[in-house]
Amino acid sequence: MRKADLVSTIADKTGVPKVDVLVALETFFTEVKDSLTKGENVYVRGFGSFVIKKRARKIGRHIKKNVAIEIPEHFIPAFKPAKIFVEQVKLKVVNLPEDLSEKEQ
Repeated sequence: MRKADLVSTIADKTGVPKVDVLVALETFFTEVKDSLTKGENVYVRGFGSFVIKKRARKIGRHIKKNVAIEIPEHFIPAFKPAKIFVEQVKLKVVNLPEDLSEKEQ
């Protein structure tokens, strides 16, 4: 499902115009990004948490030049689903379509 599909589905289920749903969705995304860039985690009860994870400094390799490079410690955004969300997916997703399962591997 893409963002346009999500907007259409929400608009159909709520009766709210697509333009208003799109504005609300974009505002939500912007607020999550702004909060994470300030170092604040975002918790949505029953859905999950948008958190900042720290990646430690490590040594990588530049393959073309065959030299070791240092990758400094940095922070990345991550999503941690709520337990109830994980359980719903486990119970309802029985067989993953082949085209989706092949992308994961």
